[in-house]
Amino acid sequence: MPPHQENRSYPPVALVTGGARGQGAAHVRTLAESGYSVYACDVLDSAGRDCVRGMQSEGLDVAYQHLDVTSEEDWGQCMELINQAHGCLSTLINNAGVMHVTPVHEESLDAWNQLISINLTGAMLGARAAIPLLEASSRGSIINISSIFGAGGALGYSAYAASKAGLLGFTKCVALELAPRGIRVNAVCPGGVSSPMNALEPSGGVVSETPLGRRAEPTEISHVIEFLASAKASFMTGTEVFVDGGYMAH
Repeated sequence: MPPHQENRSYPPVALVTGGARGQGAAHVRTLAESGYSVYACDVLDSAGRDCVRGMQSEGLDVAYQHLDVTSEEDWGQCMELINQAHGCLSTLINNAGVMHVTPVHEESLDAWNQLISINLTGAMLGARAAIPLLEASSRGSIINISSIFGAGGALGYSAYAASKAGLLGFTKCVALELAPRGIRVNAVCPGGVSSPMNALEPSGGVVSETPLGRRAEPTEISHVIEFLASAKASFMTGTEVFVDGGYMAH
């Protein structure tokens, strides 16, 4: 057992951004089912509260909290809430994200800036705000949700790919910075996933280029996140894990 985990007890607490639906909701459920107290955070308040109520009715320890990931004030309020309730945070899942498909010659500055603000700057604000509580847990873990398009490109995805590539660089730098504090930082790079965001993708998406011939179910990403958050991944930091049905093997 690593030194920073010896003889330490902690409440397993996780915060998932973009937790109201799709992959985020799956991550909330998976972590709650494995024993975490989970905060599902989003700007989709109605959907988030409905999602959480359903899980609470099953006896899962989940709560909803409004969070605009681009707002320093919102992040501060979330950390204060968790500090008052638990005194520490075990895992931060930077999952919130948006996507649009636009050729670069048609890209607007406003749309570009909004996407980068949510997908990349939001993860930085979250990591920065969470450091004290992650360190207090004695087993802090940050998991950034990137994409296969963070490592490769695709027509029309310049803004999205730039944000996800930025997350990979951010993950490595912050992993180096936070290792002395006992905080691990990793990235997960999904391929095609069945989620509401796919409604914005061109017909067919990446399925035709995915060797397994289908999209992932959200829980197939969640189980990888559950592993990375756990002590079973205690020697993993600064890396990216592809969960892509073989897409990047080409």
